[in-house]
Amino acid sequence: MPGLVVLGARNLGGAVIDRFLADGWSAAGIVRSAETAEAVRARGATGIVADVTDEAALERALAEARAAVGSIDALVNAVSLAPHGPGVVWGGGPVADASWEAFDAWCAATARLCHSFLSLGARQLRASGGGTLVQVSNGTSRHAVVGSGLWSAGQRAARTLTQVAAQELRTEGIHVCFLIAGAPIDSPKSRPRMEADGVPLGASLELSAIADAVAYIVSQPPRGQSYELDLTAEEARWIP
Repeated sequence: MPGLVVLGARNLGGAVIDRFLADGWSAAGIVRSAETAEAVRARGATGIVADVTDEAALERALAEARAAVGSIDALVNAVSLAPHGPGVVWGGGPVADASWEAFDAWCAATARLCHSFLSLGARQLRASGGGTLVQVSNGTSRHAVVGSGLWSAGQRAARTLTQVAAQELRTEGIHVCFLIAGAPIDSPKSRPRMEADGVPLGASLELSAIADAVAYIVSQPPRGQSYELDLTAEEARWIP
């Protein structure tokens, strides 16, 4: 039975796990809280609590996941490190006014996690004889957004790291793909912000659609692989 490991399984990651379980895979989700880990277990997968921003903790969690699911054949990074809370300016705010703390939170943290995911994930797939790494991102990885320059910079760094890893690892039988969610994702976490911003449901992505895209990437044969996939919604603004 092939095995899947997902970083972040509260909303999008949970939908990815559901999709792969339905296809007969075993799965594990590495999550932040015991509550989310229990929800992952309720789906029929293994829930592991770890701080994915701590590389040593992530490495231990991946080893635990391998022991639980057997061979790891696909890994997905579905973690969003967007800070929340009182006083937090979405995207980091204007570049001229942003602090080093905002830079670390919105930009550096995303790039560091992507590097850890690709590096540690590649080692797991080498041990399995190959497989697929999918880094999930958003539209700011393609287009700079006013007021969200730090967020965009972090996503662009993740895109570059993923593109380089795709070139470096393809000869080892490891398929690396950057999946862009090019519209707001409709989830319990993001729905309040969508409503506040007046985003209609038709301009947002369904969780199941993104999960289907991940399954498509993982199912691709060696002679027909995508290294970047841009997914958007019919009513969303799309910029080539």
